[in-house]
Amino acid sequence: MRAVQPAAPLRRALALAAAGLLLAGCAGGGSHPAAAGRSASSSDLTATPAAAGSPDPNAVTPLQPLPAAVPAALAPYYGQQLSWQPCDQGFQCASFKVPLDYDHPGNGDLTLSAARRPADGAGGAPHLGSLLLNPGGPGGSAIEYVESVAPSYQPAVRASYDLVGLDPRGVGRSSPITCLSGDRMDAYTAVDTTPTDQAGIDKLVAADQEFANGCEQHAGALLGHVSTVEAARDMDVLRALLGDQQLNYVGKSYGTLLGATYAGLFPSRVGRVVLDGAMDPSLNSVTGNRTQAAGFETAWNSFVQDCDSRSDCPIGSTAQQAGQQLDSLLAQLEKQPMSTDGGRKLTEAQAVTGVIESMYADFLWPDLRSALAAAKSGDGGALLALSDSYYERSADGSYPNLMFANMAVNCLDLPPAFGSPADVERAVPQFQQASPHFGRDMAWMALSCAYWPVKATGTPHTVKAAGAGPIVVVGTTRDPATPYAWAQALAGQLASGRLITYDGDGHTAYGRGSDCVDSAINHYLLEGQPPAAGLRCSK
Repeated sequence: MRAVQPAAPLRRALALAAAGLLLAGCAGGGSHPAAAGRSASSSDLTATPAAAGSPDPNAVTPLQPLPAAVPAALAPYYGQQLSWQPCDQGFQCASFKVPLDYDHPGNGDLTLSAARRPADGAGGAPHLGSLLLNPGGPGGSAIEYVESVAPSYQPAVRASYDLVGLDPRGVGRSSPITCLSGDRMDAYTAVDTTPTDQAGIDKLVAADQEFANGCEQHAGALLGHVSTVEAARDMDVLRALLGDQQLNYVGKSYGTLLGATYAGLFPSRVGRVVLDGAMDPSLNSVTGNRTQAAGFETAWNSFVQDCDSRSDCPIGSTAQQAGQQLDSLLAQLEKQPMSTDGGRKLTEAQAVTGVIESMYADFLWPDLRSALAAAKSGDGGALLALSDSYYERSADGSYPNLMFANMAVNCLDLPPAFGSPADVERAVPQFQQASPHFGRDMAWMALSCAYWPVKATGTPHTVKAAGAGPIVVVGTTRDPATPYAWAQALAGQLASGRLITYDGDGHTAYGRGSDCVDSAINHYLLEGQPPAAGLRCSK
């Protein structure tokens, strides 16, 4: 594993499936199955010398709103006209300009792309404006996501809303960041993330440095301007160009951080906003990564409990046996990567990523059972396929922009979790206590932002969004990537937060099989009435 995403976006293009990644060594998001968040406690480990000059991650302050009036220097951007053109099987596409640097609008522009499915007005439904969707990541393409999930939205929602996907800056079709070639990404994803000697540490550091250097070489100045705050400001430009007085929005995983940031910056422009699989913006990188590791441990335990009830369970009949068999397999792979039919080798890091991938949704659990059974017989192909799915690797060996943008956003949003391998080694016991099976990997993965060429511009903060209308926050009790406690924290920070609790497995809840969750959110989107306080749902 090389970085964790609160929700690997577009995984299998599930209708309204969980989307996002989150892990990267800087908190709040990353390119591996595990890191997102920010926290502030004097007892937490924080960035060390490598992060000197970066904002203090322990100084948690409220996110302050921007002035309500559009600054004169930004007026030309807010005054553009969108030219929608047919594209992508019934959708319409358009592009528009935003400043590279909002503090210096004259220093160059970026071109961003959006797609929409116009409301069909079925049954004479009233037009409620646009509903922006974001799948998470960071790095997930909202254009691909909306084109995938739009047919799955409730007919009444499709009738009343234009469903819109905006690829954030640096992502997908919006001035995408690139860093490594496909063969170098193959090498990067295979590097051991549980080094046991100096040679292993050196290899891991070299891989992180190669990734960072590749991003700096290919992205240039853009690398310093892909923060969540800037992406939220881009959404406000699009809101205005769409002709909406307020932003209506459904964000999943990292998309909740983006939506909450928008609400904090523009509380008077908040319409009907749903934040599903919520992140806690008050967490620093270390705490975010560590608590996410605990989330994956919780999901693994739930998988094991379910596996025990299946006739094809390949990992024993108790949690202890299952853990021992997983540990044994990973130890074997650390010594000797496993062959696959395709000629590639399965490494320990890729096996962990394959397991992590399967924690995002319980519909992947049968695949994991089969993959673990095959690995016990010496065939690592199925676990490697799960790892490839996490990274969205294509059969031709190419990778999308997802992981590049993921790391770039995460490393800009928060100061690094660690400044050196020695910092990681000191933190490993805490991570392993939180997650015996994944903690060591996730601690070492959190080192990646220490070598980032651009200093972080963000800090841990709370989001109050005073004056905004009701904002619905959704948390899943056994969510692996965005632990339920994060949803509780965000709902508590927001002045108008309303929490829906989904008692279940997997990442995010809306559109994943709970009529209780779906009906509450659809009613809110259509009628503007938030769910009752304390609403708790299951399948």
